[in-house]
Parts: sequence; C-alpha cells; structure tokens
Amino acid sequence: MTTVMPEGEALRKAVKWISEEITEHPGKATQKLVTEAVARFDLSPKDADFLISFYKKGADSPRTS
Repeated sequence: MTTVMPEGEALRKAVKWISEEITEHPGKATQKLVTEAVARFDLSPKDADFLISFYKKGADSPRTS
C-alpha cells in the first residue's frame, strides 16, 4: 500500500490531527473535521483542496475490518 505524504508541515499536522479525531470520534463528519483543520492550521486554499480530495477518496474506498 502506498502512503501519500503531503508537502508542508502544517498540512502534515492537519492530516495527523484529522486522523486522530476520526479515531477518537468516529461519528463526527469528516467534512466538518477538514473545515476545522483548515482554520486550525491556517492552510492555503491549495492545501484545503488536497485535504478535501484526500478524505473524499478515503470515503469512497471500501473499508476492511
């Protein structure tokens, strides 16, 4: 499996934070977490687009137990 490593420290921190939040609060909407991360980590519009795309692709992928 390939891991996508985003460029930029703030973006990496945002991905890590969102992943932790998803683990701790599985019922929380991913889109809401992405929006919060964009503000929390002061991400650029390009970084915001990356997060939206990254988590949309993850939502489209089937999960295995």
